[in-house]
Amino acid sequence: FTAGVGENDFGVREAVTNDLEGLGIIIDKAKNDGLKARKDEDITGEGSKVKVFVVPTNEELMIARDTLALAK
Repeated sequence: FTAGVGENDFGVREAVTNDLEGLGIIIDKAKNDGLKARKDEDITGEGSKVKVFVVPTNEELMIARDTLALAK
C-alpha cells in the first residue's frame, strides 16, 4: 500500500485485504491499526503466503521531477 490513502488509512487497508485469505493474503490487524508509515512497514499477518507492506511515497518530489523533465 502506498500514497495518501494506502499510507494513512488503516480501514482501507483492512477492507482491501479482507476475504483475501484464499489468495494467501493475511494482514496483522494489530500492526495495521492506526499505522501511519514513516518508513516501509511490514503488516503481514501470521500464516500469510504474501508479504504486505505499507510504503511511504514522496508524491510532490515525483511531480516536481516529472515537471522538470517535461519543461526541458
